[in-house]
Amino acid sequence: QVQLVESGGGLVQAGGSLRLSCAASGSITSINGMGWYRQAPGKQRELVAVINRGGSTNYVDSVKGRFTISRDNAKNTVYLQMNSLKPEDTAVYYCRIVLSTSYVYWGQGTQVTVSS
Repeated sequence: QVQLVESGGGLVQAGGSLRLSCAASGSITSINGMGWYRQAPGKQRELVAVINRGGSTNYVDSVKGRFTISRDNAKNTVYLQMNSLKPEDTAVYYCRIVLSTSYVYWGQGTQVTVSS
């Protein structure tokens, strides 16, 4: 079994920054993709950023230039540095990992609230 523990969410004013972390533990051989998704009230969950094992990244257009995803393979941890936060970034943020076995795991979610 694999467990994901997220941290770093909270309340911040517009223009502020937060850093999310997601640490994976358990029966892990190798992690291929790691990513962050978010879901705002009344909206569908959307991809925010993903990073593969080699470090290649992809972002949703609305966060490009403001958010940075990174990973530490030795710690099985993925990070999301969020700068210049906007009220529309308010959502529950979920991390997601894809193992080399193709199994997919999700974190429990962490709330990010940006006040105007």
